[in-house]
Amino acid sequence: MGFGTPGAMRAGLVATKETRARTVGTITVDSYTRVGDHGAALRALDSGMELNGYPIVDHPIQVTRNVIDGVLSPDFPIQVRHGSARPGAITRALLRAGLNATEGGPVSYCLPYGRVPLQESIVNWSEASAQLAAESGGLAHLETFGGCLLGQLCPPSLLVAVSVLEARFFALHGIKSLSLSYAQQTNFDQDVEAVVAMRQLAGEFVPAQDVHYVIYAYMGVYPRTRTGALQLLRQAARLAVHTDSERLIVKTAAEAHRIPTIAENVEALEVSSMAARLYGQERKGDVRQPLADLENPTYREARRLIEAVLGLSSDLNRSLSESFRLGYLDVPFCLHPDNAGQSRSYIDDEGRLQWSSVGGMPISPAVRGTSGRPAPLTSRGLLAALNFARDNFDRPALTSQQSAIRED
Repeated sequence: MGFGTPGAMRAGLVATKETRARTVGTITVDSYTRVGDHGAALRALDSGMELNGYPIVDHPIQVTRNVIDGVLSPDFPIQVRHGSARPGAITRALLRAGLNATEGGPVSYCLPYGRVPLQESIVNWSEASAQLAAESGGLAHLETFGGCLLGQLCPPSLLVAVSVLEARFFALHGIKSLSLSYAQQTNFDQDVEAVVAMRQLAGEFVPAQDVHYVIYAYMGVYPRTRTGALQLLRQAARLAVHTDSERLIVKTAAEAHRIPTIAENVEALEVSSMAARLYGQERKGDVRQPLADLENPTYREARRLIEAVLGLSSDLNRSLSESFRLGYLDVPFCLHPDNAGQSRSYIDDEGRLQWSSVGGMPISPAVRGTSGRPAPLTSRGLLAALNFARDNFDRPALTSQQSAIRED
């Protein structure tokens, strides 16, 4: 939730805090601030143009302090969300305002969003992480965005690997409180496997004591019907409950159409909170045991990727950069110049995301566990994959509407 004017931003935070759910406040910055175009942000403020987020760098610090005054509290932290490969100015602004929680990462806030060189992003995030650690009195919290790469059509093993690597990166730069993210994909069971794998791998590779896990509601093409959108959100809440995740980033019923209102954000928070309570009862009767490491294909695959990256250098900054140059990490359908662009994915008959091509990634067919050879991806097939979740959740709602019309 982000609004350009201080009044609207404060109103959004107050509404979030007062909603019938256990919530965390968020300030999402605007697009100009994300790319460092502060001149454009200032011109927008001067002209009264509506922004798609809060320009935290270009509002006076006292203005931001007034926005959060009486709202920020020990039971209602506020996290700044931005999407920048150049986070230095944002980090300085949030610290001066009295905030200490943000999110991102040297890979996840670089490759999908622009053309900033990866090496530059790594340096920028090294400096920002160290500043947060030093100037927050050890209270800084950083959430890796690595489990959300490109939003959709990225098989879970790469999401898990990058989330774990970015968390390790933050920890090595002095951040003691971390969260690891994972974005809901196209198959519930595969998503559970992925979060189980992420927890295990974080325990093996992230040197931090205070760690929790965050589920993002589906970040791809969203259902157009209200019924379908809210049902997809409920499934995200179910995933959070079944994986013991501590936090859920919600989407609203307006996601497919426009930027949501405060009221729509509140509705999404309350719907997901109610769903979490319902699925909490369901889980009490769930006797399934977590997969052992060797039985979890996402764990095996992600571990291979992490070990390959860490094996390149004892300096994680260098090994992250080298891993993309060598194609050891390769995000499918990502057009960034520093991404090899040789990997491809597809959705199998069970709705699971699988690799159709791994490029130079150190994953063997035996580790992938892919059944059969997928057909070559066509433009029609890519569109079908992009719309897979939308169509699956819209179809029951549209069928019901058509039946009601026929009955009338």
